[in-house]
Amino acid sequence: MKGIILAGGTGTRLHPATLAVSKQLLPVNDKPMIYYPLSVLMLAGVRDVLIISTAFDLPHFRRLLGDGGHIGLRIDYAEQNAPNGIAEAFTIGADHIGDDSVALILGDNIYHGHSFSDVLDENARDVRGCVLFGYSVRDPERYGIAEVDPFGRILSIEEKPAHPKSDKAVTGLYFYDNDVIEIARNLRPSARGELEITDVNRIYLERGQARLVDLGRGFAWLDTGTPQSLLAAGHYVHTLEERQGVRIACLEEIALRMGFIDADACYRLGELISNSEYGRYVMSVAASEQTFATALERDFERDEVALT
Repeated sequence: MKGIILAGGTGTRLHPATLAVSKQLLPVNDKPMIYYPLSVLMLAGVRDVLIISTAFDLPHFRRLLGDGGHIGLRIDYAEQNAPNGIAEAFTIGADHIGDDSVALILGDNIYHGHSFSDVLDENARDVRGCVLFGYSVRDPERYGIAEVDPFGRILSIEEKPAHPKSDKAVTGLYFYDNDVIEIARNLRPSARGELEITDVNRIYLERGQARLVDLGRGFAWLDTGTPQSLLAAGHYVHTLEERQGVRIACLEEIALRMGFIDADACYRLGELISNSEYGRYVMSVAASEQTFATALERDFERDEVALT
């Protein structure tokens, strides 16, 4: 599976903060916003990622993430000339996707929950059709809403319905099979002149190939598109990290846990930014892994001696 992060747009709801910098580079607590969607792709096992943004902002993303090799990824970049809709990501990224399935995530969406990596891994394998991720909301008239049967099969999808048939909002994370490229190529712009992701999902729905995973209680889905929601997301992340002593969306730690890099490489990445609490956290995670690996090696050697 290939990954795409759509990090374009002008972030007008966050002006003047976004007049000089992309919304997805603003901090959410101690990390750039784009760390959060990138961490989701990594937890799904995706190592080949395309970041789509504006010509103005792409150099800043390159400066932040480079080619991704330091965390065991391959990161490429592509330009979206104008905000022509979410579904345009599949035509821009067609060569990147190739013959694979694809995970698309919006650059301003934050996900967190127990065993989220298991949910992602289970649904990223052998994607047929589309897999959407739903979240119950209090104000469904503000979102794209999916009506589902007891087995998670989607019965209908409505964009900002006046009379919602459910409270399940379709969040900004989508898994598709390779047909999505051709579907996106054949879309017509909507009344607002955009290639709509809802139209892509409806085509899969008509084929009987649309499924919704209900994130349910215990999960958090945060959209950071306004000053208020950005501040709330920062408070949420800060509170959890302070209470639990672990960091959300720490790319180096995830790369280590997923086996993308080893403990030595992880430690060196932490050393580079060791003046920050984040850097010292990365170093401590790597050191703990090194200690654990050394203990296992000693146990193995002791067992070998005992057997001989």
